[in-house]
Amino acid sequence: MDTKRLILFIAVSFGILFFWQKWMEKRYPQLNTPPAASAPATAGAAPAAPQVETGKLANGTRITVKTDLLTAEIDSNGADLRKVSLNKYGATLDPAKPFVLLEDDGAHTYVAQTGLIGDGLPTHKSTFTAAQTSYALADGQDKVDVRLEAAGPEGVKVAKIYTFKRDSYVVDVRYEIVNGGSKPLTAQAYYRLLRDGKSPEGTSTGMFGTHTFTGPAVYTDAGKFQKVDFAKLDKNEADYQKSAKDGWVAMVQHYFTSAWIASPKDKPGICGDTACSYELKAVPGGLYSAGVVAALPQIAPGAKFDKTVELFVGPQETRVLDQIAPGFDLVKDYGIFTIFAKPLFWVLDQIHKVVGNWGWAIILLTIMIKALFYPLAATSYRSMAKMRKLAPRMEQLKERHGDDKMKFQQAVMEMYKTEKVNPLGGCLPMLVQIPVFIALYWALIAAVELRQAPWALWIHDLSAKDPYFVLPVLMAVSMFIQQQLSPPPPDPMQAKMMKIMPLVFSVFFLFFPAGLVLYYVVNNCLSIAQQWYITRKVENEDKLAKNS
Repeated sequence: MDTKRLILFIAVSFGILFFWQKWMEKRYPQLNTPPAASAPATAGAAPAAPQVETGKLANGTRITVKTDLLTAEIDSNGADLRKVSLNKYGATLDPAKPFVLLEDDGAHTYVAQTGLIGDGLPTHKSTFTAAQTSYALADGQDKVDVRLEAAGPEGVKVAKIYTFKRDSYVVDVRYEIVNGGSKPLTAQAYYRLLRDGKSPEGTSTGMFGTHTFTGPAVYTDAGKFQKVDFAKLDKNEADYQKSAKDGWVAMVQHYFTSAWIASPKDKPGICGDTACSYELKAVPGGLYSAGVVAALPQIAPGAKFDKTVELFVGPQETRVLDQIAPGFDLVKDYGIFTIFAKPLFWVLDQIHKVVGNWGWAIILLTIMIKALFYPLAATSYRSMAKMRKLAPRMEQLKERHGDDKMKFQQAVMEMYKTEKVNPLGGCLPMLVQIPVFIALYWALIAAVELRQAPWALWIHDLSAKDPYFVLPVLMAVSMFIQQQLSPPPPDPMQAKMMKIMPLVFSVFFLFFPAGLVLYYVVNNCLSIAQQWYITRKVENEDKLAKNS
């Protein structure tokens, strides 16, 4: 009975993970081929940005920018940010190369665009000019500005200035508008992220793959965090807050995010008294747009106006996200177990600050969790020890009652009552811990901090599977030892099933991230030590009771 409870505990944990993943795959399908048609634009508080006619973007002169964290390319056509490489993060399939977040290499389109709405004003299709084609953040500099200029109607001059800052994944994008005409100028500015529906490079799918969301998201104080999958945009079924005076709009994928920040943390936003319009839509060419439109104040003749918007392009590092905007940490998706996963990762991060290694931080966190749940574990293992002691008597009852299952069950329950043993005592304490175990699973899955982070010896990436499968084998061994410490099931068929369970579960663990398997191996080893100690303690108590 107790062995069945242990198996139930493990099976329920993995069953929840498996079916949650399958539900997520159905709820948020990732598109590998572009749709044939686009969805119509949705209404908002301000006019929508112009659509792209084709999936291929027009190219002009490229301006390169290099900082300590980013290597970027700006195209003179529209002054779009067409490529961003993250210098401190290795590519998924080749860690020796930098990870590319934004790009338009023909096979994949993911860019940041801006433009002005108004008669004759430059859009993302207009031609801009720059003083040079190469910029770099020099030693001793805190920032580097890239100024691009375009002509407007009747003497209006427009400049778009990108400001790249040291030690920052936030790029300031500023419009500078000089009204050299004779009439007041009324305009709006749009900021959008444009990408196809392809899954990020290296995304694992299938039975053992980990499904993570890829697509647009909007955050406002009124609507909070709202994700929208590409399939809903194709059907024009997207439901989100379309108008607000605050918030941000993003394109989210596993580990990394880009976002236009309408209301940054502790800074004035771009919406002002007039609500901004948020718009998520499918556009021609198999692309998807996530943008925000803001109305600009009227610019008098001879007057100059400028407005700055922050663009985030970088990793979902918790310490970074917390500083960007209200609610921005939600792009790091822990799923429905956020209430447990977020504080767990916070503790893990604090440990890492002390030890400086994510692998050792996971081990120490595991020890802390086991200490926290020790009273529950003690109750469970004490129940198992008592059940183990009753195993011979249960065999005798089975032989006495033969095939009469009703009398056998009645006799067993009477034995439990006489010996004051709770048959659920070993199961319920374990079930209470399931949300914590699953929350830690999602915390480790979502943590870009563990991506390509080494532990020791052969483990060079805690977010990838163990290359030599040592940890999964240790996991299977630890499960086998736990079985030996648990009461044997009376049913021979159950006993045979028990013997193959470690092998079955080790197959799952072969494909799990090494950091997660490390947690379970350490957790099992600590459980073995606890169970052995408590079992011996119960046996000694029984001996003392007999001798007294």
